[in-house]
Amino acid sequence: MARKTDVPSSYYGEPRKFDPNFRGPVHKRSCTDVVCCVIFVIVILGYIALGTVAWIHGDPRKVVYPTDSHGQFCGQKNTPNANKAILFYFNMLKCANPTVLINLQCPTTQLCVSKCPDRFATLLDAWNTKNWEYYKQFCKPGFKIGSKSAVEVIRDEDCPSMIVPSRSFLQRCFPDFITKNGILTVANQTIFKDGDNNKRSVSDLKDAAKATNSAPKEFGTDITGGIASLLSAKEVGMKIVEDYANSWYWILIGLVITMVVSLLFILLLRYTACVLLWLIVFGVITAVGYGIWHCYWEYSALSGKPGANVTISDIGFHTDFSVYLHLRQTWLIFMIALSVIEAVVVIMLIFLRTRLRIAVALLKEGSKAISYIMSTLLYPIITFFLLAICIAYWAVTAVFLSSSGHAVYKVTPIDDKCMYANLTCNPKTFNQTNITKVCPGSQCMFAFYGGESVYHRYILVLHLCNLFVFLWLVNFTIALGQCTLAGAFASYYWALKKPSDIPACPLYSSFSRAIRYHTGSLAFGSLIVAVVQMVRVVLEYLDHKLKGSHNACARCLLCCLKCCFWCLEHFIKFINRNAYIMMAIYGKNFCTSSKDAFFLLMRNVIRVAVLDKVTDFLLFLGKLLITGGVGVLAFFFFTHKIPAFQEEVPSLNYYWVPVLTVIFGSYMIAHGFFNVYAMCVDTLFLCFLWDLEVNDGSPARPFYMNKTLKSILNKKNSQK
Repeated sequence: MARKTDVPSSYYGEPRKFDPNFRGPVHKRSCTDVVCCVIFVIVILGYIALGTVAWIHGDPRKVVYPTDSHGQFCGQKNTPNANKAILFYFNMLKCANPTVLINLQCPTTQLCVSKCPDRFATLLDAWNTKNWEYYKQFCKPGFKIGSKSAVEVIRDEDCPSMIVPSRSFLQRCFPDFITKNGILTVANQTIFKDGDNNKRSVSDLKDAAKATNSAPKEFGTDITGGIASLLSAKEVGMKIVEDYANSWYWILIGLVITMVVSLLFILLLRYTACVLLWLIVFGVITAVGYGIWHCYWEYSALSGKPGANVTISDIGFHTDFSVYLHLRQTWLIFMIALSVIEAVVVIMLIFLRTRLRIAVALLKEGSKAISYIMSTLLYPIITFFLLAICIAYWAVTAVFLSSSGHAVYKVTPIDDKCMYANLTCNPKTFNQTNITKVCPGSQCMFAFYGGESVYHRYILVLHLCNLFVFLWLVNFTIALGQCTLAGAFASYYWALKKPSDIPACPLYSSFSRAIRYHTGSLAFGSLIVAVVQMVRVVLEYLDHKLKGSHNACARCLLCCLKCCFWCLEHFIKFINRNAYIMMAIYGKNFCTSSKDAFFLLMRNVIRVAVLDKVTDFLLFLGKLLITGGVGVLAFFFFTHKIPAFQEEVPSLNYYWVPVLTVIFGSYMIAHGFFNVYAMCVDTLFLCFLWDLEVNDGSPARPFYMNKTLKSILNKKNSQK
């Protein structure tokens, strides 16, 4: 007979006392963790207020449209720049100036234009020539030739001193770099003339483009090929959209097939779980056994060969590991290690065979429970909808916060010697100040959006609050789903006569109880996870900042902290998951439910370990089979490898677009279905442990477990 518990009760509390009135999830319960519920509601109201304030102060146009030197949006409708959607830099060579690091803005005039230049030219060459008609479109609006000398025009930046062939990326003009035979060129040229008619290398433009704060990060590593490849992304994107338009119908069919197969897989696990598990177990034993035989064969084959009897210590360390494969000692070590593994596996099977049978029985029972409460398979849709709302609200709030503030202008001189450099200025009154006299050629240019109010000073804090509440709401949504499913499946387990004793609408009843009585407890548990996740976000940020650091101690400490908090997060999620199951059944608060769940699991720690690993592996295998199977089917279909459907296959630019979409969608669908199944098995497992501790099979205290579990444990219910 199997032991009732795995660890002495005194270590982890006494088993729960028998309650003659208990018949499944408690219906008469009170609200739990009310203080947390009140705090949670206040935080949600504050989050709504934060979003409202961000909406009032923010302006998404600042994110969507580029801004010229006068703070005007490029391409915005009903403005003078309506038909000028691209930002043009007068002198991109200035973007390589060190002041960019201070001002976070390229110190040159930026103008909205309708198109980027397509040729090399300088102001001095175009002045009073036939090329002026083309060149003047890149000058400031209203500028007339002859009003100033060419030198004054360049000094005041009324016109660019030069233009270079450019292409639009992210609504900004960047030099049209092309690499040919390893040589960087712009319009097939490696040399060009700057505004002073000096010959410059195209690599100077490369350095300037990398320094531009609006340039994509990819440019910083390889701008020579980066711009060309990223600019072609638009063309590729259009082809991908076209492929989706032609294949969406078949993609949906593939996803429907995934849903059907996932459902069938779960429902059939009651018949196949045992076969799958023992096939895997014997497969592992056979594979390790073959490894032992192969090591022995290699060990014997090397007998008598020159140098084969040399020891590893005699050879020392070699980067070419194939050297060790010619030594008998190497294969002897492999053979001993595999033999130890084989022995451990066999011994574990001998001593854990009963617990493995229990795990398989619970997996089968989980499949049966879902077949009785099919509505639980639709609950992931509700979770997905709630998560989509959280993500959308967080993203919109983040955009509005990022675009808060009014335009801030800074003095931008032509050299670094100006005492007024980087000071705030007003473009309307700038020409009336003495700055233009002290620093000739300096301009009052748009720098960024911001302000000096309390709101603007604490924008970073508001961003952190936005992220933290987002994490809290996401974890609350997941917790609500776990508690709801746990209550529904517990109703199934604690029905003595199945399915007649299963209450009507168990999923809806469980959801109502979770919302009505346990919002505070769910908020409490999700708050703990959110705090740990927030710490992990901060650690990831610090790790990103320290990537270039040579402080080995700091990097090592940070790595250890990241590892510890990763483990802590997963441990808390495991405890919370089981706490929500206890909460759904008994209606206690979060701390009590956590304690009861933890002690119950620790009293049955070996059973927990076996069931957890068996369930994880079978579900992983299921996801792999379903995703891989549907993915292979999609590949053969979209590559015209199925003769019966060759005429139905749509014409595609990239066959991998629908194939990858089907694979990703299949995985997400299978993941959603199997999450429900995993929650079902976990719930039934805790109910089984509780049933085993509280009941004894007498007429007054009958076992609620199924016949298979009672047979495995040699238990039975006495007849009246």
